[in-house]
Amino acid sequence: MGRSIGVKGVRSSEFRLLTGAWITSLVGDGVRTVALPLYTAVSTRSPLAASAVAVAVVLPWLVVALPAGVLVDRWKPRLVVGVAHTFRAVVTGLLAYAVFTDSATVAVLCAAGFLLTSAETFADSASQVLLVELAGPDDLEEANGRFVTAETIGMDLAGPLAASLLFWWHPAACFALDALTFVVAAAFVVRLPEVERHEHPSPGTLRSQLVEGASTLFRVRGLRVLVLAVAVTAVCAAGVNAMLALYSINVLGLPEQFVPWLVVVMALGALVGARLSPRLAPRLGAAPVMVGALALLGVAFAVFGAVPLLPVAIGAVFFFGLASAGWNVLSATRRQRLTPKPLMGRVTSAYRVLAWGLSPIGAGLAGPLAAGTSLGTVYLVAGGVVVLTAVALARPLART
Repeated sequence: MGRSIGVKGVRSSEFRLLTGAWITSLVGDGVRTVALPLYTAVSTRSPLAASAVAVAVVLPWLVVALPAGVLVDRWKPRLVVGVAHTFRAVVTGLLAYAVFTDSATVAVLCAAGFLLTSAETFADSASQVLLVELAGPDDLEEANGRFVTAETIGMDLAGPLAASLLFWWHPAACFALDALTFVVAAAFVVRLPEVERHEHPSPGTLRSQLVEGASTLFRVRGLRVLVLAVAVTAVCAAGVNAMLALYSINVLGLPEQFVPWLVVVMALGALVGARLSPRLAPRLGAAPVMVGALALLGVAFAVFGAVPLLPVAIGAVFFFGLASAGWNVLSATRRQRLTPKPLMGRVTSAYRVLAWGLSPIGAGLAGPLAAGTSLGTVYLVAGGVVVLTAVALARPLART
């Protein structure tokens, strides 16, 4: 049974439990994030198949996230996260069986990716509510920094390392481990306290509450600017990520078993970015640091595609992680401070829809663009667009 929240803050036992759930589930996510596109690339050798799976993985942010946010505001966030982790354990277990029996067709991979991300939309919104409530207003920057650090260690470092070791033993082992991490994460979540909401969501139908959450993003100028910046960047990042395995193998000549190590390098950069950005923001201002992170990300994308040399690629990937983490910590903190608590689930989901729901466009265009031109062109185009976005939004970000 859950207990009520006692002492708040990132050093409380409750927040440590939440961090444990994050890290555990994110290790499994990291394994799958590497193993799913890598298995697709190895088993099909097709840019179109890689693009299709990438689209299926991100599509729920467009079609599921909004109603998920409304329901999270109605339900107990601890229960939502626990059920979502349990559901994902079942789906990844079935995926492991399909891979083990050589019955994991492209359609099966797409279906699994879609279901897993659909459950993630619920878990993500509910986790945001738990983060804000357990950390308290004074520790939000540090809480987001710790979340990005946990995400980096689990999803970008430990997960890919495990994938590298397990994939060549048997790809199914990667997805079996993913299922196990969700079971353990659910056990952490059961021990979390219940969040007592003193402010309740406004009454109304599912549709009216959905509109209320989405409209808040456009009424609040600071949220509107953040959504625009993240939406453009997410489209570009989706295209970059969809082609990473193929680019590494076909252009850089990297052996397949070493592809996950690029994600590890990215994770090391993210660890630096997650610690650096909260320290730079008070000195330089949050807006200049955010703009600098976007610009650095765009330049790193372009360099990665323009110079197909492994040492250069490794350096560029490090800055992928550093810039992304720096942006994520500060943009998440700004969004949470600007969002009314009763609307946290809906606004978070609406933000994800507008920020990540457009990702299928990037993933979907990357395959045809690479097939019609070259894999490197995807990175050059993505980098140029992100740099232009940073320049265009520098003043609006400073004003908010």
